[in-house]
Amino acid sequence: MGRLLEVKGLITRFYTQDGVVHAVNGVSFHVDEGETLGIVGESGCGKSVTVLSCMRLIPQPPGKIVAGEVLFNGRDLLKVSEDEIRQVRGNKIAMIFQDPMTSLNPVLTIEQQISEALELHLGMTGEQARRRSIELLEMVGIPEAERRIDDYPHQFSGGMRQRAMIAMALSCNPQLLIADEPTTFLDVTIQAQIIDIVKRLKDELGMTVIWITHNLGIVAGLADRVIVMYAGYLIEEAPVKDLYGDPRHPYTLGLLGSVPRLDEARRERLISIDGLPPDQIDMPPGCPFAPRCVYVIDRCLEENPSLRTVAPHHRIACWVDVRK
Repeated sequence: MGRLLEVKGLITRFYTQDGVVHAVNGVSFHVDEGETLGIVGESGCGKSVTVLSCMRLIPQPPGKIVAGEVLFNGRDLLKVSEDEIRQVRGNKIAMIFQDPMTSLNPVLTIEQQISEALELHLGMTGEQARRRSIELLEMVGIPEAERRIDDYPHQFSGGMRQRAMIAMALSCNPQLLIADEPTTFLDVTIQAQIIDIVKRLKDELGMTVIWITHNLGIVAGLADRVIVMYAGYLIEEAPVKDLYGDPRHPYTLGLLGSVPRLDEARRERLISIDGLPPDQIDMPPGCPFAPRCVYVIDRCLEENPSLRTVAPHHRIACWVDVRK
């Protein structure tokens, strides 16, 4: 498996009236071909901003990518021209967003929206694009696709709109699919269907997937590897089995402790993480998680740890070994 995407030292800031928001702080990670990477963390931790920075979709101003490299197939996406990045977006890298109602154009039919990418990137005629659009809707499980393709987004249910978004994302056979919390607004049964669709299509089409979520339960059955983010920093990275079986960062322990479990091993109460994430305008020195951490030592308040390896392919940014 070759390396498809490599992000090195990514820093993104937002320059607001209140001050500079340190949204992404030197994040580095990679995704191999055919792999599913989960990016986990609570709201506002920088997950979405990280991938939007990779695709250069940050509104500038107020946002600015201050430093870093985003190597996709060996080419730095932060250095290519606007025309070149447009050729990558939707074609080589596709994205499914959180709320399909705001991502789909309300005044265009579903067919017009899927066909647009096919005609633009693959040079299809209108008739070819229509046929392919129907195939794509069938692929993501929309019944009577031939009839429904002429509907507008408001005529679709939430789950069907999200399926249409997946069909749109897959229209040009992207190498990398980025799913940004695509099941957040859906009920649990529809969530499970959407996840199954992505898993099935990933296997059928040999895609690489980055799945962003705050829900650790979703990632368990979906990802090969997981990175955990907090306050714009990458704080833990591990294969999925190691992250759940042997979490080593206090924040990850807290996240896992707050997830309901169905197995018999647990009868104790769920735990919650006290306090709030730090203000990313006025970041305190030291580890950003220190004020909420039960393992805190003096060094945590003075110096922010960098990632260190604690097991094969398992890295954490923490001064304390929670296993002791």
